[in-house]
Amino acid sequence: MAKRKVPMRKCVVTGEMKPKKDMLRIVKTKEDDIFWDDTGKKNGRGAYVSLDPEVIEEAKKKDVLSSTLKTKVSDDFYDELLDHVNYRIARLEIMKQNEQ
Repeated sequence: MAKRKVPMRKCVVTGEMKPKKDMLRIVKTKEDDIFWDDTGKKNGRGAYVSLDPEVIEEAKKKDVLSSTLKTKVSDDFYDELLDHVNYRIARLEIMKQNEQ
């Protein structure tokens, strides 16, 4: 049986290539709405960030998403994003524990 190709994406903060499932997609719509897309399929300009709180902190410090998405991203959005990343990490840990 042939191995399936793992989709890779590049983090806009660190520049690292990682599997898509280990990343979080941030989307900007034509109406300049900005949100994270857990499905990875919503319409709009997408940027990927690693599921790592330190990466989100660095993105906030350098305001990486504003330059990548070509619109102003508020500090509140970065704070909500950090909370969401921490939630996703905790959820993944719980799922790993349940598998064992």
